[in-house]
This record gives sequence, structure tokens and C-alpha cells, in this order.
Amino acid sequence: MSAIVKVIEVIGQSEKGFDEAARSVVKEVSKTVKNIRSVWFENFQCKVEGDRIVQFRVNAKVSFGVEGHQ
Repeated sequence: MSAIVKVIEVIGQSEKGFDEAARSVVKEVSKTVKNIRSVWFENFQCKVEGDRIVQFRVNAKVSFGVEGHQ
């Protein structure tokens, strides 16, 4: 049987840094998606207010195996 993998795109964010934003992607997606195989980070961006970075954001593509096709 061949594997079927689905990909979804999400944005993670954090006030502390890119690392925490990336980890939040896996933490939140894993609440509703099982069989996560990998996460690919495409873009990194920051929200700035005045002269300060106030939020870090990552665009992520999460791939996971489709049940019954693994």
C-alpha cells in the first residue's frame, strides 16, 4: 500500500521569538491532526511597534499521513 500525505498551511506566532512560534505550530496543530510527519517553514516575519519587535511569526506547511493510507 502506498502512503498518502496531506499538507496544510498555518501561521504560528509568539511574543518571545521564532523558536517559540515554530513550536506553537506543532503544539496547536497536533491537537486536531494526527500522524504529523514534518513541518516546513517558509517565511519568517516580525510585527514592529515603534522601535520594538512585538511579535514573531512563521508560515509553516505541516505534512501528515492520511489514516488508512500509511
